[in-house]
Formats: sequence, C-alpha cells, structure tokens
Amino acid sequence: MIIPFIQTLNPNLSDKQIEDRLQEMIVQGYQCLGAFQNLALVGIAGIWIRTHFWCGRMIEPDNVCVAPSLRSQGIGEKMMEWIYDYGREMACDVTDLNCYADNHAAQKFWANEGYKIMGFHYQKSLN
Repeated sequence: MIIPFIQTLNPNLSDKQIEDRLQEMIVQGYQCLGAFQNLALVGIAGIWIRTHFWCGRMIEPDNVCVAPSLRSQGIGEKMMEWIYDYGREMACDVTDLNCYADNHAAQKFWANEGYKIMGFHYQKSLN
C-alpha cells in the first residue's frame, strides 16, 4: 500500500527492496502515518524516534509523500501537525529530517514548515 509512495521518492528501488527494507525498519522502530481521503491512501510519512547527543530525543519524519495530484492542498501540513503533536507526546525535543539535494519542492515545503538547514548529510558506500 505504501510502496508506490516510497517509489515516488526512491525510484531506483524495486518493490522487493522496499519490502525487505521495510521489514527490517519495522524491527528498528519505524512507524508509518497514513493520510486518507474517502478511504483512499493519499499520503504517507515514516516516523523514527531516536536520541542523539547533538539534539536529544528527536522525531524524524522520513519519506513524506503526498499523491502528486493532491499536493499543495494542505495534506502534508496536516500530517506534519500530527507528527509534531506525537513528538511532543513522546517527549521529543526536536524534529529533524533529511531531504534529497535535488528535491527543490520538498526543500521549499520544509522551509515553509520552519526547518532550518543545519549542515550536510554525507554518505559513503561500504560495498
């Protein structure tokens, strides 16, 4: 059900890769929020709660995605309001996330939500 949304943001992943990773992520505490309209899934947001030295307890929205035909209608904002409230209930100090460098629409969304760029996200392959 969430695979088409995940593939929107991660088009190089196969259904099997998403399913396998999702199973591992659930064991690690991954949760998923769904937004529905007339019983149809129209948006998703993964959620991680973690603690880091640099920020304390945090809630991390992950792969937030709204159906393309329904973007800019407030669905993403409503999902984020729920995540912020849930983070407060779970005693989180901050919310923190990653965003692809070439996803300019998402960068605008996150800036409008009040997120500030704090640094760089680095990655190195181990294979």
